[in-house]
Amino acid sequence: AQHQTLHNGFLPPPSVSPAADPAVISPQDPTLLIGSSLVATCTLSPDFPLKAEDLYWTLNGRRLPAASYAALGPSTLSVALARLNGSRQQSGDNLVCHSRDGGILAGSCLYVGLPPEKPVNITCWSKNMKDLTCKWAPGTEGETFLHTNYTLKYKRRWYGQDNTCQEYHTAGTYSCHIPKDLALFTPYEIWVEASNRLGVAVSDVVMLDILDVVTTDPPSDVHVSRVGDLEDQLSVRWSSPPALKDFLFQAKYQIQYRVEDSSEWKVVDDVGNQTSCRLAGLRPGTVYFVQVRCNPFSIYGSKKAGIWSDWSNPTAASTPRSGANFGFPRLGAKSCSCSSRPSLFTALRRKHAYGCSNLGIKLYDQWRVWLQKSHKTRNQV
Repeated sequence: AQHQTLHNGFLPPPSVSPAADPAVISPQDPTLLIGSSLVATCTLSPDFPLKAEDLYWTLNGRRLPAASYAALGPSTLSVALARLNGSRQQSGDNLVCHSRDGGILAGSCLYVGLPPEKPVNITCWSKNMKDLTCKWAPGTEGETFLHTNYTLKYKRRWYGQDNTCQEYHTAGTYSCHIPKDLALFTPYEIWVEASNRLGVAVSDVVMLDILDVVTTDPPSDVHVSRVGDLEDQLSVRWSSPPALKDFLFQAKYQIQYRVEDSSEWKVVDDVGNQTSCRLAGLRPGTVYFVQVRCNPFSIYGSKKAGIWSDWSNPTAASTPRSGANFGFPRLGAKSCSCSSRPSLFTALRRKHAYGCSNLGIKLYDQWRVWLQKSHKTRNQV
């Protein structure tokens, strides 16, 4: 009775209970560099009625060759894996020990990969000075074959404490968004930390001022219309982004346009800070798609060039169809401010016009109408 009391109350329990696993794999869930070799063992529970010769191995469901096995005792079977490739899945490759009938006795996850590289190419932008979004590249190789966590950190220079960005993948896989609580007229230090099972890598620190990386919404209310009966021109008008009214900065604009059956855009980059302009030198009777974008600059004395907004949604219009080929040269001119024209108009424009000014446009219109009337008169004769 005393022996029974000691066994039940004080002696250690049996090494295997009914709920114990039938086998154990060692090492359990190892992390390895690509190219490493591994010897794993599957050891049966003493109370499990199988022997080493009753076992086999699989990796990700594929049966491993018996030539890689070795019996290390009556209840232990090893497998040798050489020159391991990167894990096929970030949750680890499944190494499993089976009984002869296919039953699963034990499993282990193999994490095979590379330590993270130093993140590079950190770029940031602030939408209307109200937030900050940053993106980066994961290094020259990028793929580590392991789950790699990226953390964007930032602080005010000199006296700030480290802060961690919380909203990831907002502008792509490697990006994060800071929605508020950012100070103006204060330089920030920004960096990215990459970590996985094999190590940690930290990017270089980027220094920026919110005022230097401002972008805004695309211009709104873009309208494209014909210019009377002039078959080679379209007029483009738009409204400044609403945010321009909320804080002081200047803006310059770009226009791009393409014909309906082409994917090639032509860019007019000398529009300046005007909110209207004409496209000239176009093909008659052709549908054109037009977009406009905005770039804020000289914000509160900032000397940086600003960041271009997204393009506005495409707006379509068609030039008038030409009744006859007047023989006018189609020079592919981009705008009234930079177009190449026949010499008469060029001289007039240089004398009277600057940018997309109304005076230059009116002179050009008069010249075009005079040429059309002259041609029609000759045809009638």
